[in-house]
Amino acid sequence: MDLNITPYVKYIGADDTDLDLFESQYLVPRGISYNSYVILDDKVAVMDTIDRRKSTEWQANLEKALEGRTPDYLVIQHMEPDHAANIGWFAEKYPQAAIVASAKAIQMMPQFFEETNFTGRTQAVKEGDTLSLGQHTLKFIMAPMVHWPEVMLTYEESEKILFAADAFGKFGALCYEDEWTDEARRYYFNIVGKYGAQVQALLKKAAGLDIAMICPLHGPVLKEDLGRHIGLYDTWSKYEPETEGVLVAYASIHGNTAAAARKMGEILQAKGATVALIDLTRDDMAKAVESAFRFSKMIVAASSYDAGVFPPMFDFLHHLQIKNFQKRRVGIMENGSWAPTAGRVMSCMLGEMKNMQVMEHVVTIKSSMKKADIAPMEELADELLAE
Repeated sequence: MDLNITPYVKYIGADDTDLDLFESQYLVPRGISYNSYVILDDKVAVMDTIDRRKSTEWQANLEKALEGRTPDYLVIQHMEPDHAANIGWFAEKYPQAAIVASAKAIQMMPQFFEETNFTGRTQAVKEGDTLSLGQHTLKFIMAPMVHWPEVMLTYEESEKILFAADAFGKFGALCYEDEWTDEARRYYFNIVGKYGAQVQALLKKAAGLDIAMICPLHGPVLKEDLGRHIGLYDTWSKYEPETEGVLVAYASIHGNTAAAARKMGEILQAKGATVALIDLTRDDMAKAVESAFRFSKMIVAASSYDAGVFPPMFDFLHHLQIKNFQKRRVGIMENGSWAPTAGRVMSCMLGEMKNMQVMEHVVTIKSSMKKADIAPMEELADELLAE
């Protein structure tokens, strides 16, 4: 990536294209970027550090951008290790620099850096506080639980740049010039998705700012079509569907439930619905979660297993529960050879979510789909698609 964001703001982050799992759970086949920035003015401010996997590269990028100057401030927006791993190194390397952060972040620092003495080194800021660097002024915006309690964002007033912490981030290294939306959506719902109310509070604050550029801690710097990006965050954080359509998510042991799910997809398509299918036994779970939030309706189809539901479906619904899934219409299909139990378990788990409409028609397949099952499937499709 070009190091020059503007003549005064430099990018000093790094791509990680060898990482297999982000946060040890999310597939990142095209890697991830750890973003960090430096603002060069009368005073020099470094905006966050990066993950220890790329410490050497970050330290070299910082030295190059400084061109012999010494930082006056390190601004910490988020204490998660993929952004904060080099705080201890920075504190030792630049002992005269102040570390600027929220009070909660300052409280957390010794938890990560036991051997670093932060006494007299930190400067706590709160909502609306400002820090002048010369021509540039940093204004601090508290964003607790987006998605950790210590998070803050920073707005640079002269160039109208929002340093956005984990907000507006995406999966994917910057060396791949991928379209933002899909991987930003997968990132949002799996990383931040539970905290819609907190994101809404942040968006209300952002509405009062004149933003020309967004610099997140993962993914590309956003300079164009900002209204669309902010609008998607508004939709996502309200738990409103982005796409009118049906996700058919299925968990099949031997393939019979999968065949029934695919048939249900065909029935829905014949009735004019947009349909996406997810195989919960093989497809990326983070993609499945993202798709559930994306679409307005869902069919869940699963085999019965150990007097319950096949574990991939249980895992999927559990992920939706902890990510605060809500406001959707859902139909249920179950399969069981002697004592179908999957429907009961799925209905119970869905019933624990907010503002869910679970369809009355439950399709029960006995071992494999038969001609007699088509009519109940049609009835479930009609109920699901009815206004």
